[in-house]
Amino acid sequence: MHRLTVRVQPNASADRVEAWETDAAGRTYLKVRVRAVPEGGKANAAVEKVVAKWLGVPKSAVKVVTGAKNRLKGLDIDGSPDLAAKLAGDAEP
Repeated sequence: MHRLTVRVQPNASADRVEAWETDAAGRTYLKVRVRAVPEGGKANAAVEKVVAKWLGVPKSAVKVVTGAKNRLKGLDIDGSPDLAAKLAGDAEP
């Protein structure tokens, strides 16, 4: 199981993984934009789908586990150990 932190922008013009960023506190996260609205879990479901596609894993392997009602979210990702480099921010989106 891997953990990934993302910052989500709902109501975007397209669903896409943007770039790795670091906030003022030194936390690194992946910026993700989704077209879905942030109500009823729609944006969270869209984030799971976009990140799964980006990683090349099934949608069922990605789950929002923290920050369900915040822009900063924690995702659990079930996948092989070779995902570690991509999830550590070593790979370009």
